[in-house]
Amino acid sequence: MKLGAYYKGGDLKKPSGGKKRKVRKTKKKALGGGPPQIPKLSEADVRVVERVRGGNLKVRLREVRYANVYLPKERRSAKAKIVSIVSTPANPDFARRNYIVKGAVIQTEVGRAVVTSRPGQDGVVNAVLVE
Repeated sequence: MKLGAYYKGGDLKKPSGGKKRKVRKTKKKALGGGPPQIPKLSEADVRVVERVRGGNLKVRLREVRYANVYLPKERRSAKAKIVSIVSTPANPDFARRNYIVKGAVIQTEVGRAVVTSRPGQDGVVNAVLVE
């Protein structure tokens, strides 16, 4: 079955029918990533900036207290203080440890909101008001 130009899979066969071989024999340190940087709910807002592949900079949050909350009824965003983490669907233990990840339900001054950004990757906590 021919899928055409839309298929981007990593087949083990070349278009000519020959076998594909490994790209390299050993694993590279740069391709392994690193330990997860999950920001905690705390008073200090510490940003760690690091260089990633391609020379770009990645801003990571280590500790955060405020979030940008979008208010759908008013069609505007507001900076709100995070009071607590209510629940985290990814891992229930994260809520107990006060870790903020994407999908976490947080209690803010304006109400409950769901985190839509990836704070450990993006360097900012964006959320959408639920209530």
